[in-house]
Parts: sequence; structure tokens; C-alpha cells
Amino acid sequence: MQKQSNFSRDRRDRSGQSERHHSGDRQGHSQGSHSGGGQGGHSQGGGGGFGRRRRFGGRSGGGRGPMKKSGRMIGTTIKVDQLINKVNDEAFIKPTEHVIEHQFIDFPLDPRLQNNIKQKGYISPTPIQDQSIPVGLTGRDVIGIANTGTGKTAAFLIPIINKMLSDRSQKALIMAPTRELAVQIGDELKEFARGLNLHAVLCIGGSDIRRQAQLIRSPFNFIIGTPGRLIDLYDRRLLHLDRFQNVVLDEADRMVDMGFINDMKLILGKLPAARQSFFYTATLEPKVEDLIRKFMNSPVKVSVKVRDTSANIEQDIIRVPNDKNIKMQILIELLSKPGFDKVLVFGRTKFGVEKISRALVAATVRADSIHGDKSQNYRQRALQKFKKGEVRVLCATDVAARGLDINGVSHVINFDIPATYDDYVHRIGRTGRADRKGIALTFVTP
Repeated sequence: MQKQSNFSRDRRDRSGQSERHHSGDRQGHSQGSHSGGGQGGHSQGGGGGFGRRRRFGGRSGGGRGPMKKSGRMIGTTIKVDQLINKVNDEAFIKPTEHVIEHQFIDFPLDPRLQNNIKQKGYISPTPIQDQSIPVGLTGRDVIGIANTGTGKTAAFLIPIINKMLSDRSQKALIMAPTRELAVQIGDELKEFARGLNLHAVLCIGGSDIRRQAQLIRSPFNFIIGTPGRLIDLYDRRLLHLDRFQNVVLDEADRMVDMGFINDMKLILGKLPAARQSFFYTATLEPKVEDLIRKFMNSPVKVSVKVRDTSANIEQDIIRVPNDKNIKMQILIELLSKPGFDKVLVFGRTKFGVEKISRALVAATVRADSIHGDKSQNYRQRALQKFKKGEVRVLCATDVAARGLDINGVSHVINFDIPATYDDYVHRIGRTGRADRKGIALTFVTP
């Protein structure tokens, strides 16, 4: 096997460490992890917390947060009013709803694919699916502008699978910003392609590259990967980019934010000119628009984004003292209240998230954590436990804030304020999905 280049090593596994772009923790990627799955010891919390809550000003009340004169909080570009939708009248204006024009049965799809869609219980498409799938089925390039949790994965998978069922020579390359999102896309593909003899290879960091190399030497239809690992395989002359007639960029803006722009350009530049492209993004920032101009052919733009945050999410703040121990006690007492059934807690650093998780486990809260210092296998196990309800609280860095589809998250708690409003939007987007109500709470310190 060819020796790995410096170019490859510099990019290796960055997809597993998105949080380093949002925090000061720049340690290398280790495999260390703790085994606390929420079995817990004795509480360290004691009293305090919400028992003395008025002292801290209470939720969305009391003294001012850590703000400059501009209203922005120190260490972040966010204004405190952006965290409380109750103070923003615009948040309660009902957005113009897209009128669904199709049912899934209306799409001219292979009957086998239609059957798999039916088996998933899909009847009516989401707005992004309703608009994207008909365009994708014509072979045109698609730009989809939509928030997370809107059904984008099916919007690009269904047209590509349908094309492959009539032309088995077709191959598709799907790029995602994080390992977790790539795994999730692979899981969705398995359901849509059940019994159709279509094969996918997952190419992500944190997993054995030798195994991935073996798999891509065998016949496949899909490659689903993160940019860093795809570049690794290309540098080793194992991934032949000129063989793909279809390409998908999912969460294109996130990949740009994570510093993958040059990798994306390299990969797109090596693909055949005659191809179909699907680019999905929540924002059309200049670098994403540059990719569209350079690498898409007369695309059709589909936009269903009407606001940054879902109207289903109640957003509010909790003012807490600038004392880490009391802040942790408040979190523990908050999680003991009724209704906090499935909770994501976000921190800004890997070290901080691990510390939160360990403190919750010590307080007999069934909790676990995912961040860049966990192995890929550990992260997947923790996610599965959270999805199945084996743990009630999942602590995470922003590595989990994009693209993950976890059903029934009741609350998102920002233990640490995110660096940007965009990060905030994608954190809280884990709740209030699929027309369900959700609550997002942000701890604000003086």
C-alpha cells in the first residue's frame, strides 16, 4: 500500500473533531473514554440550585447577563435576546407554509423503491422532499436550502436510488461534515435500499482505513464519507473519483465552517463533468455560493427555510452564578424535574463535556457523552443508548449539533453558551423536530 502523504495526514480525521473549531481545546485525537453509562454512585449535588433560584434572577429574569454595551455576551457573538423567543414577536408570526403538492405514491419511482418507502410509513413528503424529489428525478442539479430535521436525506437518496435501479453502473459520492451524520445517512440508505442489491461503503475517520480500502475494492454503489477520510483514500490511490456520476454535499455550509473548503474543491474538481449534483445547506454563505458557481450545472434552487429556529421550540434562559459547582447543582436539580425525559446537554470543550457527564453519573443521572476524544465505536454506542432510552442525558460538544436525527429529544440545555448564533441554531435544532414541541434552555452567567 502506498505511503500516506503529508497532505493526507494533515487532514486525517478532522471530521471527528469539529468541536476544536469552537473551543480552545486543541489536543490531539485520543481514544480515551470512561465507561459511565449512567449507573451512578451517590449524589454530590446536595442542596441549593433551584431551591435558591430567585437569588440568581430566575429563568429569563433578574440581573443582566455577561453583556457588552452592544448587548452581546462576552466570548460569543450572540445577543441574549436571541436565546429567548418570547421576547421576539417575529418568532410568533406563523411562517408561510409550503403547500404539499405530492404524495410519495405520486412520484414516478420504481415499484420496489415505492414499497420500501411505504414500509417506512412515509405517505406525505416534507416540504424539502416535495420540492426536491421531482427535480432530482429529472436529472437536474439541486440546491436545497433548509434547516436540519426537514427530511433532506430522503430528498437526495430517493432520486439517486431510483436512477440506480434503472442503471446499475451509476455510483454516488455523499460527503457529510461529521462521522455521526455520515453514519446516519448510511442507516437511512439501508432502509430505502432494502432488498435492492445496492451496496454502500462508509468512509469516516475513527474507523479502520484498511477495512474501508478493502470494501471500496469490491463492487459498490455509494460511498458515504467525511472529506478528510475521502482525501486520505484518494491520496493512497484507492478512491477513484472519476467513477462517480452523482455527488451530494450534505450540510455544505458546515463543512465550509469546519475548514474543509479546499478538500471539497479538490474532490469536486476530480469528479466527471457530466454528473448530477445535490448540494444541501442551511445558509448560502459566499464560499458555498462559490462552490455552486464552479461545480454545479444550471442548478434548480429549492428553499423551504422560513426562519432560523423552529416555531416548535420554546427558547429561554436560566441565569446562574459564575460558580461551576453551583452551576452543576442547578443542572442536576433541573434534570430531576418532570418532563426532562430525553435531554441533550451541550458544552464548548471536550474536557468540559466529559466533566459534566461524570458529575451527572455521580449524581445517579443516567448520562453519557460524545466528543472528539471518544473513539468512533464509543460514540456510536453512546448515541444508540440515548436513542433507545438506556441513558436519559447525552452530553456533547458541537460535533453532535449538526445533522443528527434523534427522535423525541424533550430538551436541549446549553450548559455553555455557543460561540456563534449559527452554532446555537444547530444545537437547539435537535429538539422540536417532526412537528413535536421542544424546549431549549441556555445557562447565562454574570
